[in-house]
Amino acid sequence: MGIDVDKDELYGLIKEAVREVIHEETLEFFFKNIPLVSKEEMQDIEKLYGKPSTDKEVVYSENVEI
Repeated sequence: MGIDVDKDELYGLIKEAVREVIHEETLEFFFKNIPLVSKEEMQDIEKLYGKPSTDKEVVYSENVEI
């Protein structure tokens, strides 16, 4: 029993898989290198900009017909 896949389809599958892994690793690297904020820094930020609102605003909405 075997699976028949042409060369172009296999190439596309491998290329997409590699692209996804690179994207995931890049995001992981980025988030690991964001410095933490100390309590003092957070207090300074809140003094300048105020505390974040707990109410969430809808920024974008779209209806899609299926």
